[in-house]
Amino acid sequence: MRIEDFNRVCASLRQTTHVVQWGGSQVWKVGGKVFAIGSGSDHLAVSFKCSEMAFDVLKEQPGLRPAPYLASRGMKWIQRQTAEVMDDAALADYLGESHRLVVAGLTKKTRRELGLEAV
Repeated sequence: MRIEDFNRVCASLRQTTHVVQWGGSQVWKVGGKVFAIGSGSDHLAVSFKCSEMAFDVLKEQPGLRPAPYLASRGMKWIQRQTAEVMDDAALADYLGESHRLVVAGLTKKTRRELGLEAV
């Protein structure tokens, strides 16, 4: 996945915001909470939040690993480094799921303010 594709997928999700931070990483948020990070200039590595079950399965797959910094702090985040077992379409699906998980963790008030009650 190219950085342009990553940004397009994340921008297509509801009520997202984009910032460049942490040494030039493309950081996508919903309700002020991070749901996706794209980093690397030569090769795009994408980190995303996932369920505990997905984390347990994905962390053992070639081309995927627990996301640096986030997973070491007990968070269920995976980083795709290569498309060896997760193609771009599957990655886009996981980005959508990451967005959904982060939205579900927002307060009811925040979800209501963003118009995301039914997400």
